[in-house]
Amino acid sequence: MNLLKDKIGYSILVIEDNPGDFALIEDLLFEQIESPEISRATTCSGAADILADNKYDVILLDLSLPDKTGAPLIEEIIGLSKSTPVIVFTGYADFSFGVKSLSLGISDYILKDDLTSMTLYKSIIYSIERRKIISNHEQSELRYSELFNFSPQPMWVVDLVSLGFLDVNRAMVTHYGYSRDELLSMTLRDIRPAEDIPELERNIERDQQGQSDYSHHVVIHRLKDGRLRNVDIRVAPVWYKGRRANIVTATDITERLEYVQAIESQNTRLKEISWIQSHVVRAPMSRIMGLVPLIRNTNESEEEKKLILDYILKSVFELDEIVKNITDKSRVEDFQALLGKTE
Repeated sequence: MNLLKDKIGYSILVIEDNPGDFALIEDLLFEQIESPEISRATTCSGAADILADNKYDVILLDLSLPDKTGAPLIEEIIGLSKSTPVIVFTGYADFSFGVKSLSLGISDYILKDDLTSMTLYKSIIYSIERRKIISNHEQSELRYSELFNFSPQPMWVVDLVSLGFLDVNRAMVTHYGYSRDELLSMTLRDIRPAEDIPELERNIERDQQGQSDYSHHVVIHRLKDGRLRNVDIRVAPVWYKGRRANIVTATDITERLEYVQAIESQNTRLKEISWIQSHVVRAPMSRIMGLVPLIRNTNESEEEKKLILDYILKSVFELDEIVKNITDKSRVEDFQALLGKTE
């Protein structure tokens, strides 16, 4: 008596038309599993009816049924299994067919002559765990695909040897103007200006040597219509379908840089205006302030008063020119353009 029976209540569908073989399988299952939930089908069509409404942890399939046998039977059950692992057992020791059946998608292939409670139990456990691993991997790939394809930022995967694009997301297709097929036939060199290629190859060489797990660069990319864009790229190494690759996220920062340049230009103008106000404007203002008290002196002759007034008028004209110069340096349309970038 096995005191270490598995206490998990596995749900198992046995597709077997021979009553004696089914009874044997049932006994073997109960030797290792405390309370398995066992269902039985005796034909392929019967199994189809059961699988239409039920989900199982594992399916045990005999290869010789009254209504279907061999590879067609396997293909039928695999199609109905809903990702449930299928273990095939047969009385015929055909090694080549065993290999072929594995390629059709079954989890294991066991000869009935080799069947014991432990071999059957191990096959069931390994098949279930293998399916979990595959399912987790598929879910990870699905999450990667969703994050990759639905990202609002251009993303791509690039081969570290050929520099060819291995995968591109929708945002890259939209932003760069190429079709997906065009991009997958191109390399990174095709979207970089010729003078930047040496820098690109140096960066890739560092990535190939594994000097960093993550890198960050600001580079220039060329769109399909020929426009050059400043792009902030963030690069991380990945294994993609057996190849060393980089996954890259790109952010177009062209408008941001133009905005910063506009701010810097306005700051330069404001500094010039400040210097004019603090130095140039003071000269005519000082003259006017010095001449006004002289007019108040009634002892001055008319000719001297006229001369003083001419000096004041000249200083006023000079001050007017300075104000015009300040106005030219702070044109309203320049600040409106800057406001538009801010908005």
